[in-house]
Amino acid sequence: MSGRVLVRVLVLVVLCLGPAASAGAQGSAEIVAHPSELTYGPLDFELPDADGFRRELAGGVPAYLVPDRSLPLVDIAVRFRIGSWLEPVEQTGLAALTGELMRTGGAGELEAKAFDEAVEAVAGNFSAFIGSTSAGMSMNCLSTVLDECLDLFFSMLTEPRFDGDRLDLAKENELESLKQRNDDPVDVAGREGQWLLYGPDHVESRFVTAASLDAVGRDDLGAFHRRYVHPGHMVVAAAGDFDSDELAVKLSALLGRFEEEGREQAPWPPRSAAYEPAPGVYVAQQDIPQGRVQIGHRTFQRDDWDDPDHFALEMMDAVLGNGGFTTRLMKRIRSDEGLAYGAYSSFGVGSFWPGNLSITFQSKSETVAFAAKIALEEVDRIRTEPVSEDELQTVKASAIETFPSNFESAVAVARIFAQDEFLGRPHDYWRTYRANVEAVTPADVMRVAEQHLLPDRLVMLVVGDWEAIEPGDSDGRATMTEVAGKIGGGVTMLPARDPVSLQVVEQ
Repeated sequence: MSGRVLVRVLVLVVLCLGPAASAGAQGSAEIVAHPSELTYGPLDFELPDADGFRRELAGGVPAYLVPDRSLPLVDIAVRFRIGSWLEPVEQTGLAALTGELMRTGGAGELEAKAFDEAVEAVAGNFSAFIGSTSAGMSMNCLSTVLDECLDLFFSMLTEPRFDGDRLDLAKENELESLKQRNDDPVDVAGREGQWLLYGPDHVESRFVTAASLDAVGRDDLGAFHRRYVHPGHMVVAAAGDFDSDELAVKLSALLGRFEEEGREQAPWPPRSAAYEPAPGVYVAQQDIPQGRVQIGHRTFQRDDWDDPDHFALEMMDAVLGNGGFTTRLMKRIRSDEGLAYGAYSSFGVGSFWPGNLSITFQSKSETVAFAAKIALEEVDRIRTEPVSEDELQTVKASAIETFPSNFESAVAVARIFAQDEFLGRPHDYWRTYRANVEAVTPADVMRVAEQHLLPDRLVMLVVGDWEAIEPGDSDGRATMTEVAGKIGGGVTMLPARDPVSLQVVEQ
């Protein structure tokens, strides 16, 4: 049995014994006749002190170090304020490949296979990625081999080898996945939806192609790493079996392994150029028996974490569709009418550029129009009618009572406070969160819904068989002509695209 597997087994034993011991201690407690008779004491949760965990490492690198001696494990994660917005458009995929090969392409004096074996030998678990707005590398190991794992981890961070064979393999795998990306309507909706809402020039609208993969070479990965992966962009989160002061000293020393030559200080992700999506119904034709639907519009970028409207918007979204089976969309589209397995909303407020509203569901072709009609009715209703006190109290109670789960472990505490530092979010956001949620009123919900849900700007994307979807259901409850008339802007058939090149395919 490997060291990593043994640790997992021991953890499971501890978790299983804990509840059993607790049940034995409470064996004399009264057993109620029905769950509705259960009573609970008041929720007592004290927010951890972020400043007490914060350390400043060499060069001013912020770190949140949260000791936890319950298990002999250490978890360390680093975030970098970099992303694919820094890569040339013609080399889309460069940042992601750099992140992947940092982990898989060898490091320091160890070639790729040898590095993998060295990590496995100490039962370590390493990962690395570079996304559109951030990069993250993490390690998890036994505290008894922390020094050995830190040495390997910082080799990965500072001296990745970017093995050529592993790069070729990564590109081959990516190319194979590109060939399949027209097969899943969710993938098609994600791609076409980004283009519709953000325009073709936004960083979130860039997608890898065979040509952009071919334009990325091993030297490009090394150059991207030298420019941007360095302490000037770094935030650290660590939790586990360690002494914070000792770990801070070790981390500061290891930061010295980053080379200073060739570094560039990346700017904060730039605000996107103004782009106003054209309202209407857009159709990506696929010969499938269901229709995948996304309805939405652009929202805005967050400038003030203390703006009370954000909490009202969160509660509005929770009532509309961002939650469980109690949401309006779920109840009407799934529970009442049986039109879809699920119907959801997400009102996103952007941290780096404007976010977007997204209402999604998947329904049989003939009932797509009726489900869409219901979704639009619910958008209109939450804008024009106050939510009930009971309805609002349900979502407020859920947000407040589940709040402690954000801090349920030392790892969660370290990472959420590091994320605060990364985003510029004040730690007091969490201290006042429950009071801000509790203060939301039905009038607040209707006001922000009227202000930020914009029916005249809605973009509806349908992925499916338009010939079967357009007439609606045989009961005459709705047609797509009716839905398109309510949205405005008409119906636009989107061109078919080659999955590998994303070039338009002539029909």
